[in-house]
Amino acid sequence: MMGCDVPNDAGERPASAGLRAEYGRRLEDRRAAQARWSKLEGRVADARLAAFAAALAVGFLAFWLRRVGPLWLAPIGVAFLALVLVHEPLRRRSRRMARAAEFYSRGVDRMADRWAGKGVAGLHFLDLDHPYAADLDLFGVGSLFERLCTARTRSGEDTLAGWLLRPSTPAQIAGRHEAVDELRPRLDLREDLELLGADVRSGIDPEALAAWGRSPRVFPGRALRVAAATLAAAGALALIGWAFLGTGLLPLAAVLAVEWAFAYALSGRARRVLEAVDRRAQDLVLLGALLDRLEREPFRAARLGQLRMALEARGRPASEPIRRLARLVHLLDARRNQLLAPFAAVLLWGTQFAMAIDAWRGEEGPAIADWLAAMGEFEALCALAAYAAENPEDPWPEVVPGGARFEARAIGHPLIPAAKCVRNDVELGGEARALVVSGSNMSGKSTLLRTVGVAAVMSFAGLPVRAAGLRISPLSIGATLRIQDSLQAGKSRFFAEITRVRQVVGLAAGPPPLLFLFDEIFHGTNSHDRTIGAEAVLRGLIDRGAIGLITTHDLALAAIVDRIGGGARNVHFEDRFEGGRMHFDYTMRPGVVEHSNALALMRAVGLDV
Repeated sequence: MMGCDVPNDAGERPASAGLRAEYGRRLEDRRAAQARWSKLEGRVADARLAAFAAALAVGFLAFWLRRVGPLWLAPIGVAFLALVLVHEPLRRRSRRMARAAEFYSRGVDRMADRWAGKGVAGLHFLDLDHPYAADLDLFGVGSLFERLCTARTRSGEDTLAGWLLRPSTPAQIAGRHEAVDELRPRLDLREDLELLGADVRSGIDPEALAAWGRSPRVFPGRALRVAAATLAAAGALALIGWAFLGTGLLPLAAVLAVEWAFAYALSGRARRVLEAVDRRAQDLVLLGALLDRLEREPFRAARLGQLRMALEARGRPASEPIRRLARLVHLLDARRNQLLAPFAAVLLWGTQFAMAIDAWRGEEGPAIADWLAAMGEFEALCALAAYAAENPEDPWPEVVPGGARFEARAIGHPLIPAAKCVRNDVELGGEARALVVSGSNMSGKSTLLRTVGVAAVMSFAGLPVRAAGLRISPLSIGATLRIQDSLQAGKSRFFAEITRVRQVVGLAAGPPPLLFLFDEIFHGTNSHDRTIGAEAVLRGLIDRGAIGLITTHDLALAAIVDRIGGGARNVHFEDRFEGGRMHFDYTMRPGVVEHSNALALMRAVGLDV
């Protein structure tokens, strides 16, 4: 048993100091750059306003007072146009630097344990019926997900949440370890993904985008595209003949009539294509920028190579067809130009590009779901890499085959600041398959359960763990730390608890073996029934090969260890009451606690007991 290594007053560990200094250096650099670009942007905006005012003044002198010639407006107009063209890139650069500064500011906050409430809480992933998500604080303000999530796309968030909610196989975990080791030092890549993905979280709906890619073609086959191209060519020739060759209006009118009838017959289908692409094309353009950045990054890890192959499954990078779609959409938008509109009508511009976009979707659309999945996994791996880089002393867990096992040396909770973290050794498997943890209120029993549970979740997600070492076998996880009654469902707290216990016991049917975490088991009933029920559940779980912990402050419950006759051990947390205050050392000791602090706490708050 040992406490966290705290070499300075801030609780910062030595190996992480270098990265924190780099975050701070880059933060100041990006803030300075943002200030420079913002100042330049402001000056250009002022100059643009001055040019506009000058244009008004010269226009008044030229057209109202007739003191100067109209040609004086030309250089002012050119200057105004140049300022307009320059202003937008400056604004984008200023915003980019502001986003970069925010990226590094969040990194500094994470390493200083000021991250809670400033990230993505992920509450929409929380399922109260899940066997451990709510109990282990996986989602919500101050949750594990908020600490980990640096993803900027919903696909990345979905992937990361899925890894926390569903234990992965040892092969998947090993692949993530290798990928994270390669991504860990690539701070520039993580910054670029942050900047490129800044508009993606609100912009991309991955499910809708994938569904659009999978939906059937609106214009199947090539016959209609050939007919449209033929009519457009005939219209162009008729227009040229009327304008330059003296063929008259009759041929042009005849071709236009046929084109109008053709376009009208297809207008409903063309409208469906164009309305859908108006909603989805920008999403794909945003995704394409992210994919292009990843395609330019060299990778050696096997899993990263597999993801790269998924983005190049058709023999070329995924960003290429996305750029082709962007060009089609850009050309389609040209039909809205007032000067080009008459020619667009003759050339069946909207109909032809609707067909071209529909053909693109038929060819490339089925791959969109794969692009999104690959992008999401890249982002989730980068989130794991950021955590690993910011916690370099945390080791990889050793995932071992065989029966149920959880052997941790100096394990602590990763969400507790290092300066306050007290670590303990926990060994489950072999002779000690269950620990009955007794102790007074607030002594650390529930925190121990969460520490063990979160370490298991992080191990199976592919993360390093807050411990000196951890050997763990593949396990399913079930917990009862946050059981609540439900007025709407008509469930008491006790009924909700026994329902969850039944769910957790069901997981013991495996495989894999079960890791159970029962906090104050059956405390909603009397001590007699509670002891009988807890003993039966614990005995049954041990017989099925499960491992786990049960906490209690009911000393009668601790006696079940002797009746089970092996496989379970008593451990406890102590406290002392001095000077009107409770003092806890949060250190786990063998045996049963010998006193309770309940009466002392009641008196400390002023109750006359």
